Amino acid sequence: MIVGARVRSTRGLRLLAILAMPVAGVFLGGSWAAAQQAPADADLAKAKAALSKYQDPLVAVRDGYLSTVACLEFPGGAAHAAGAGHPGHLMYMPGGMGVHFLNMGLLGPILDPVRPQLLIYEPDGDKLRLIAAEWFVPVAVGAKEPPKIFGRALDGPMEGHRPIMPAEMHHWDLHVWLWKNNPSGMFSPTNPDVKCPKGAYSYADEPPKMVAP
Repeated sequence: MIVGARVRSTRGLRLLAILAMPVAGVFLGGSWAAAQQAPADADLAKAKAALSKYQDPLVAVRDGYLSTVACLEFPGGAAHAAGAGHPGHLMYMPGGMGVHFLNMGLLGPILDPVRPQLLIYEPDGDKLRLIAAEWFVPVAVGAKEPPKIFGRALDGPMEGHRPIMPAEMHHWDLHVWLWKNNPSGMFSPTNPDVKCPKGAYSYADEPPKMVAP
């Protein structure tokens, strides 16, 4: 009887182990995902802290970020908002980007969380408010695969954004909305809450065309 009890006990333990495996997998998978996300979150926090000094656009200018003047919007339409998009174009939700300040000295194949190639401002009356940063890699620097930062691949490659750059400026980019909430997501290229003022230097355009790497 004792031997039989031991056999039943052993079988019970094996059964419990088998039943526990999927549950353990869920917890291990969740832990793995959290571990993968943690460095990206730390880099985002580091970027926001390091770049907050550029809330004053004159500080950005002194550090080599020069205004491209134009305020960009991508109004899209109902079909685009529903996900139909434009064939051959990048998928942009309707929204704005704002005014880009570009630092030409930072262009290259290597990405640094605290040294974005562009800062993005939103006109607000007579002020410019820092709302996002953009990591930007021209195809011409020799990258063959989408560069990555914050655990994400940059969007593209795509044509240059008119009118602030020639269409021939093929590139990858990633917008990160560090200072303004974006209902479309922190890494969405456009933000529906960003508005450009009516004026000669506000431009509405369609999403850029995709190009071959």
